[in-house]
Amino acid sequence: MTFVDERPEVARMVRLNFTISFGALLVGGLFGMIQALHRTDVFRGFVSSSDYYTVLTGHGVLLALFFTTFFLSGLFTWGVSRSLDEPLPNATATKGWFTLMFSGATIAALTVLGGFVPSMPFKADVLFTFYAPLQAHPLFYVGLAMFLVGSWLSGLDWFRMYRSWNKKNPDERVPLQTFMALTTMLMWYISTMGVAVEVLFFLLPWSLGIIETVDPLLTRTLFWFFGHPVVYFWLMPAYFVWYTILPKLSGGRLFSDPLARVVFLLFLILSTPVGYHHQYLDPGIPSGFKFVAMTNTMFLLLPSLLTAFTVVASMEHGARQRGGEGYLGWLRALPWDNPAFSGSALAGLMFAAGGFSGMINAGMNINYLVHNSTWVPGHFHLTVGTATALTFMSISYWLWPQVTGKRLQHRRLAMVQPYVWFVGMTLMSNALHRGGLAGIPRRTAEPQYNNVNFETIVGSVGELRLQIGIGAILLFTSLFMFLLVMTGTWLVDRRGTVAVDGNIPAPLSGPDDSPTILDNFRVWVVLAIVLVIIAYGVPLSSMVLDGALTPGSPPIPA
Repeated sequence: MTFVDERPEVARMVRLNFTISFGALLVGGLFGMIQALHRTDVFRGFVSSSDYYTVLTGHGVLLALFFTTFFLSGLFTWGVSRSLDEPLPNATATKGWFTLMFSGATIAALTVLGGFVPSMPFKADVLFTFYAPLQAHPLFYVGLAMFLVGSWLSGLDWFRMYRSWNKKNPDERVPLQTFMALTTMLMWYISTMGVAVEVLFFLLPWSLGIIETVDPLLTRTLFWFFGHPVVYFWLMPAYFVWYTILPKLSGGRLFSDPLARVVFLLFLILSTPVGYHHQYLDPGIPSGFKFVAMTNTMFLLLPSLLTAFTVVASMEHGARQRGGEGYLGWLRALPWDNPAFSGSALAGLMFAAGGFSGMINAGMNINYLVHNSTWVPGHFHLTVGTATALTFMSISYWLWPQVTGKRLQHRRLAMVQPYVWFVGMTLMSNALHRGGLAGIPRRTAEPQYNNVNFETIVGSVGELRLQIGIGAILLFTSLFMFLLVMTGTWLVDRRGTVAVDGNIPAPLSGPDDSPTILDNFRVWVVLAIVLVIIAYGVPLSSMVLDGALTPGSPPIPA
């Protein structure tokens, strides 16, 4: 029996979420290539400089929100159902949250695409960071609100499955995949309170004309209350893969279940009270609170370092089970010809590089050198652009056959695809980081300042532009290769049993080796909320009081 035969309703929901995710990846990836070619002046035949900001907004919203969240919803639906051996709690409710997410994403995406048509009444060229004073059409905010509520409801499905399982197994430890999914959603519920308040109480009424002005600092702060935790909302499903599936693909078992639980709890309690490190240059926020955010951000290095140790140890164990020997010789024994393994492993390697550049972003003083430069997109293309995106694509080679009941097609194409992505991202991210050190700005169709000649500063901006252009073309080529494999697998006839073993072996160190308090979600949620109150309570109160006494910003229409 395959997974699609055992849980057909779960498999169908996973397929639906993955399909929408892949569609967003295609359009968002195309926008990314157009954006890179236009900005570097390699080719400007796709869009005008005025339409560049529509492309930039679409690239961010489609990839950072829709691609990631739909994939997460499918992955966690599979993982929770598989690890608990539970069906969907209510098929109608499940269809409801998916429909709400899809409808909201469609509405928001259409308002973004409306920017290409001058006669369209709705536009949303507000970038991924949609705070004041840039104003989008009300439908953009309505769509985002629907999408957000749908994501909340998806998490309720997983908690209901857990409650059903827990009634039958009251003394059992929470299975690791379920633990990871629930912890991720608890972090999401806390962190999205900021953006929910921003959209529902400020941006939507402002766009409807109900209120005339809003405080830009307040909306910016509410956005970054959510804007940095969302990075971990993208990354935690990748960690889910690295901890629970990658060891199996390596030929071994997870090194330590307790360390994996500690890592996810650290993300839960530390992810939200760090948003001020995106606002080091903003006035109106006391420096002491910025310092607290910097400290919390540095503490977030700990779960990443624990992950590096645990995942590499698990891979080494698998390699040695396959006959690998020596201090580093075991690396050759890993299945580098398996695209599910190679892509996930290369994604983890890229994430390590992204962690180093992230340390620069986190430091209060050194951040000033790279703030709003191309260093920043260089960093997050290593994180969401590779650690997340490449892991999601790669693990699909293993998971898509399980939820379709069909053998993976075009295997040679799949084997090459992760390496093409890795090379493309190496070129592009390297050039973006180096350009940022030279002060080249980001987010602009024409990357220049008055009276500044970057050619004399960097030596050869042309070489950096060429790297970015080639890198972007390789990335889109890799993306297209991936979608060809997924589409080919979907269209092929189902014949016989799928040759994919979906079982996850028990870890070397199991959950019984850790204290049971790790599974007490109430304790960790309370601690997370207390840290949020400490970090945000006083500054947000001051902003609200100041906003009541002083006029805010009129809108700058998109």
